[in-house]
Amino acid sequence: MKTKNYYITTPIYYPSGKPHMGHAYSSIIADVIARYKRLEGYKVYFLTGTDEHGLKIQREAEKNKKKTQIFCDELSKKFKELTKILNLSNNDFIRTTEKRHYNSVEDLWNKLVESGDIYLDKYKGWYSVSDEAYYDSDEIEDKNNCKVSIVSGSKVEWVEEESYFFKLSSWSKKLLEHYKSNPGFILPVSRNNEVVKFVEKGLKDLSVSRTSFSWGIPVPKNKKHVIYVWLDALTNYLSAINYPDTSSDLYKEFWPADLHIIGKDILRFHAIYWPAFLMAAKLPLPKRIFGHGWILSDEKKMSKSLGNILDPIDIIEKYGIDQLRYYLIKEVSLGNDGNISLENLKNCINNDLANNYGNLCQRVFSFIKKNCENKIPKSNDFSKNDKALTNKLKNNVQKLNELINRQDLNNYIKQVIEHSFDSNKYFNDSEPWSLKKTDTKKMYSVLHSIVEQIKNISILLLPIIPDSANKILDIINVDKNLRIISEINKNNNLNHDKELGNIEILFRKVE
Repeated sequence: MKTKNYYITTPIYYPSGKPHMGHAYSSIIADVIARYKRLEGYKVYFLTGTDEHGLKIQREAEKNKKKTQIFCDELSKKFKELTKILNLSNNDFIRTTEKRHYNSVEDLWNKLVESGDIYLDKYKGWYSVSDEAYYDSDEIEDKNNCKVSIVSGSKVEWVEEESYFFKLSSWSKKLLEHYKSNPGFILPVSRNNEVVKFVEKGLKDLSVSRTSFSWGIPVPKNKKHVIYVWLDALTNYLSAINYPDTSSDLYKEFWPADLHIIGKDILRFHAIYWPAFLMAAKLPLPKRIFGHGWILSDEKKMSKSLGNILDPIDIIEKYGIDQLRYYLIKEVSLGNDGNISLENLKNCINNDLANNYGNLCQRVFSFIKKNCENKIPKSNDFSKNDKALTNKLKNNVQKLNELINRQDLNNYIKQVIEHSFDSNKYFNDSEPWSLKKTDTKKMYSVLHSIVEQIKNISILLLPIIPDSANKILDIINVDKNLRIISEINKNNNLNHDKELGNIEILFRKVE
């Protein structure tokens, strides 16, 4: 049987400052999907990393009185550490200052030159150092005696310099054809509509080199030019899988990428520039680009000036990593902006995790320990209510799978946790403590059913709260190889011979 492969990426992060909630959110989204696809039996390649070139980085290094490479090394290390703090399951961490990346970018550049898509001219226009983006006149406005981007609010500067250009204008028609024939290429639909509208307006050729600074990958055969940071940065998705060695196993197995997870603020680069570069280089396009919304703090975009930045590392230290992962996925409808607050985080931990899933496991396992010699009772005689409980979840697996595949993580988690609420009600209504006195056989079927349900819920929660869900599966002695989606629909696959592991409070209530 042929191995199913799946390649998923986060944006590579610009390490001009310390990691923030937006970085955490993109990474957790990608990790949840990567973990789920592994549970489905896919061989997954999950990539994240740092984008370390450009004028913004060079200026930040100068401001900090450090050599640019040393400055990048220090900040990239913080982002690499974040992958451990967020409990990411990434296979690789790419840095754009690595030799493998230089090789990839140079090869792609040469292909674009050979195809006739790059030419030398002069650039005049508005440029944002902060966004590393070029803007048309209708995309900027005056604010406080300063020219800024309407979209990002970042300051723009008038730039005039010799530049290489990519013939983006000649790819408008083919891009529109691709969007139309591949309706799932850009999601959510609102982002697709936004991109289509922009391309239909007409694309201008894109400046793809700079001469006013030196921190970047030099243009082959013309070292006074540095390759535009976005042509450089986007190529990371190829660098990590051994491009330009298209005969390598990594490249053959994983390109084209299945899913690029990005923030909506970098949609244009990924949904217009990137596919145009790839088309020109005659390389396959990624299958999907998903642009998620911003994380807001009390309905405002996080910023230093407003003092409303929620630091993911601080939150994790205080409340726990699984708690933050669960909250971000449940609270934010993927694709829309999400408003988060510490108050809502506490309520979510208490209601969904402590009082619901955690409490269910604690009650059931404690009851088994006290009344069944600490072993899961076995039954082959299940009532209508027993079957209704477990079958409802089993019959929902296909739908849950579809939700993941269209990146509807918010609804996925709501449906999974709803099964936990159902299970708590079932346990209360069945009253095994009363059945112990009147019908032991019936008590066994109730306990068997509820543990099977806990096992299945825990497997479905593994991508979201891996540490906590694995603890529960450890307690009920589920073999690590059986913690997969296909096991959910199998009957009688519980371990009835081994005693339950140590029971502990999974989620402590936040007072």
